[in-house]
Amino acid sequence: MSPADFVIQRPELPDPGTAAKSAPAEGAPTEGDHAAGRKASISREDILAAALKLIGPHRSVSTLSLREIAREAGIAPNSFYRQFRDTDELAVALIDLAGRSLRKIVGEARYRAKTDRSIVRSSVEAFMEQVRADDKLLHVLLREGTVGSDAFKHAVDRELNFFEEELRVDLIRLTRAQGITLREPALVAKAITRLVFAMGAAAMDSPPEKDPELIRQLAIMVQMIIAGSRTLAAS
Repeated sequence: MSPADFVIQRPELPDPGTAAKSAPAEGAPTEGDHAAGRKASISREDILAAALKLIGPHRSVSTLSLREIAREAGIAPNSFYRQFRDTDELAVALIDLAGRSLRKIVGEARYRAKTDRSIVRSSVEAFMEQVRADDKLLHVLLREGTVGSDAFKHAVDRELNFFEEELRVDLIRLTRAQGITLREPALVAKAITRLVFAMGAAAMDSPPEKDPELIRQLAIMVQMIIAGSRTLAAS
């Protein structure tokens, strides 16, 4: 054995300049953010769309995990927090989005109506079309009001109140044009809204071929509510 065998080999240190160049800047995306095809940046709308893809007739927003949503959106879990504080905030944002979308669609159907009978039929048909829509937005409103947290239920109830107020205004507009008076139109609007949403929730678990009969029944029930209000006002 020669003396050279006893020389201690010093570990090779990286060049300071090279190390500085390779270190990621603070706040910059790390290698993990780009792994497995992950996106470097994503918007709130992208995350909302990813969550909508995961829910369905038997899956509510409240059951989704952050990692599931991040995986569907193609982002690292930490990137989720750049847009939402937690999944609860995401769920409330989805409820708000669903409410605005549905109010616009049903409101347009009501606005085109000329009589209370046509307003009922067109509104119910527009509602049922959204039950079967691919975007599943209505499913959020129908599910989270019964299975979600208190925050979700309050958000759903707020959207229902918006529906009720808009329907109340439209009912007064149409009945006045016909020289008809309703007894407590706010209660009429509430009864109709709650009935339609309850029937819509049941429709999600039934096959689409049953929709025509459900629409017929719903339209008759709503007309009964309006007729009862008229009778009470007249008496």
